[in-house]
Amino acid sequence: MNELDMFLGAWERESESTLKLLRALPAAQYDFRPDAGGRSLGELAWHLAEGDAYMSYGIENGTFAMDAKPPNIERPRQVEALAPGYERIHREAVARIRKLKPEDLDRTVSFFDGRGVPIRDILWGFIISHGIHHRGQLSLMCRLAGGCAPGLYGPNREETAAMRAAAAARA
Repeated sequence: MNELDMFLGAWERESESTLKLLRALPAAQYDFRPDAGGRSLGELAWHLAEGDAYMSYGIENGTFAMDAKPPNIERPRQVEALAPGYERIHREAVARIRKLKPEDLDRTVSFFDGRGVPIRDILWGFIISHGIHHRGQLSLMCRLAGGCAPGLYGPNREETAAMRAAAAARA
C-alpha cells in the first residue's frame, strides 16, 4: 500500500468520526457560542466541511487563494443539515484527491501565505490533523450545549457506563 492509499484510508476513518459527531449535535443549539468572539456550534461544525473543501480545491488548482472559494460550500443554517452537507462536501473532496498519484505527494503548492507546501503536508497536517483539532473543540461545544458527544477514539462516559452495566449483568 502506498502513502496516498494510506492517507485516503485514514481520512475515510476520520470522516466517519466527524459524521458520528455531527449527527450527535443538539438540534436546537446551532447558534450556541461559548465565547462571544468565537464560532457558533453550527459554524464550527461546518468548518470541518470547509477544511476538506478548501484543502482539496487548493491542491487540485495548485495554489491556495483567499478569494478562490470551492463550489457549493454554502453553510447550512440548521444542525440537521450539517451531516448530510458534510458527507457531500467530503465526497467531492475525496474525488479531487483521488486524482493524485503517489509521486504527487512531494510536489509543492502555493499556500495562502505564498509559501510552497508539499501536498503530503497538506494532506496529513491541514486535512487530517486540522479536522481532529476542530472535532475536539466541537465535542466540547456539544457537551457545553447540552448534548452527548460520542466516543471517537474510545468510549465516552455514557458508553463506558453502558459497557460496565452490560458486563455486570453478564456476571
